Amino acid sequence: MLLFWIENERYALASEQVVEVVPLVNLKTLPHKPDYFAGVFNYRGQIVPVIDLCQLLHGKRSRDYLSTRIVLVNYQGEHSDSGLKPQTPYILGLMAERVVETLHKSDLDLVDVNIQIGTAPYLGKMIVDDQGMIQCLRIEGLLSETEQVYLLPSN
Repeated sequence: MLLFWIENERYALASEQVVEVVPLVNLKTLPHKPDYFAGVFNYRGQIVPVIDLCQLLHGKRSRDYLSTRIVLVNYQGEHSDSGLKPQTPYILGLMAERVVETLHKSDLDLVDVNIQIGTAPYLGKMIVDDQGMIQCLRIEGLLSETEQVYLLPSN
């Protein structure tokens, strides 16, 4: 799992979904975008949308720490009956602060909190360790179907 911080809370992403972790780059901002949509950048000839996780989760922009990174992930979205699910994974950028360590945990170490927040389907299971709790993020729940249509390349 790839660990990062938002405010004073630890979060984790499943490492098998991570394509690459890149330094913070200048992003092209787009007009009339949601606040959490940081912009786009050119990654090896592909335009990649970037979501600011600090803005999404806490309403504050990510700070420009040396350890603030863009985590590139394979995003496939949720299964849907409307046919809007992308057929192939897209690369999506996730901006996060203090992306500095990894953690090796098995699925048995993940605790299902059995709390579902309808407006935050990206919140997954948790890990409990001697330093407290780590919230795991479900990448496939980050974007609604409407956001997938507007923010991801068309098929």
